[in-house]
Amino acid sequence: MKRHLLNLNAFAAAILTVGLTACSSDDNTITPEPEPTESRWITIAAARMGENPGDGNGGTLIYALSAEDAKDPTKSIAPFDNGFIVPSNRTARLQASEDGNTIFNISYAGDTGGNYSKYLVKGGQNFVQTGTEVSIAPYVGNAPRWIKLFDGDKTGAAVYVSTEHQFDDNGTPNDATDDTYLRTEATMGVVTLDLENSLIKNFEEQSIPLSAEEEANGYYISRIDMPTLNAAGNKLYIGARLSKVDPATGETDRNGEVLGSKTIVLDYPSLLNPTIITSTVGYGNTNGYRSINAFLYNGSVYQANQGDPNGSHILKIDANNQYDDSYVFNLDAALGVEDAYILAWRPAGNGKAVLAYRHAGSAEGVAGAQGFFALVDLEARTATKIEDIPYDPDFYLFQYQGFAVDGNEIYLTQAPVGKNGNIYVVNTETGEVTKGAELVNVAGSHFIGAW
Repeated sequence: MKRHLLNLNAFAAAILTVGLTACSSDDNTITPEPEPTESRWITIAAARMGENPGDGNGGTLIYALSAEDAKDPTKSIAPFDNGFIVPSNRTARLQASEDGNTIFNISYAGDTGGNYSKYLVKGGQNFVQTGTEVSIAPYVGNAPRWIKLFDGDKTGAAVYVSTEHQFDDNGTPNDATDDTYLRTEATMGVVTLDLENSLIKNFEEQSIPLSAEEEANGYYISRIDMPTLNAAGNKLYIGARLSKVDPATGETDRNGEVLGSKTIVLDYPSLLNPTIITSTVGYGNTNGYRSINAFLYNGSVYQANQGDPNGSHILKIDANNQYDDSYVFNLDAALGVEDAYILAWRPAGNGKAVLAYRHAGSAEGVAGAQGFFALVDLEARTATKIEDIPYDPDFYLFQYQGFAVDGNEIYLTQAPVGKNGNIYVVNTETGEVTKGAELVNVAGSHFIGAW
């Protein structure tokens, strides 16, 4: 026993000697080796064709690879052959945690529509379901429009709007003797979801009227989407699309004046007291489509609009919860094109973003208008087409959903409908573009983003 103790003391003395030798003569502290950094998972989503090329209605598959492999052009992945099938009757509505380690999904349409589930990302086709499922269909239907709020992956928000045209007593659109149109009642439902514990947090349903003049002219809010939390965390912004009827007939009017872009503002987390703010800079809709349409940066929310007769804008909502109409960022002017239409976009933390768009000069491909990517600077209000990404008439981005952000780098997918493509990584600070792993496609299908 005594001998064992002496050996331990000798060993300790040797360790101490080595440690002291490693110290600088000017510094008595030992500098530890840097901790190895873990690679971020990059999840790629693929939308299989249903009946028509590019419709994405055949279901969604996802496949994860490390950031290093995503940047490696010698790598190749084939999600349509060996990806994980995400539960959804049509194209799934996907979100990812900020670190990329968790995928959130709410099934869209069908018997499972409205079911929330989440998965731990383990690489390849290995996604492990965690927690319990919960259905938000009783609140917002089986085809919900939802988004993950940027509150540390804690909350999701889903929305819907229902509308009813109102006529005077006994009047209907088909009653020529008494069919005076009055207004359209738009009723909004909003549900918030605890993403950590799979619980419904809150639900409110309330009317969202426009001004009396706008309603008398036949305008109403017909679609809402993309809830975004403000910097203070006390207001929720919801993008809106306006539609119009001809007050004289009660029939749809697609040729009316396009009004200023509007956003619904709610108290949060109560979801009460809706008000509507209107831009005098941008016109058209702010609800987006499949991708997040508004982001918080430097205390303000930056929001894209669509269907603007002057080309899409990026609009700014300040901390006072009003549009900043001194901020003018028009994509037509910035890109030198006509009828720019923002399809999807995502900024990095430095205020520089990658933006998917089409314009009047886009070719008509097999599934729709050709798409392009641009590098955008929110502060400088500049946009430049990314030339180092190959483009094809069948490069269809209307259903594009996600960009993966890792520091100042943004990962995206490039593949025409039914053709192979690649992952590309854009360094938003330098503008450098890296061609990454090959994406193996199948006939009629396409890729809808990276997370």
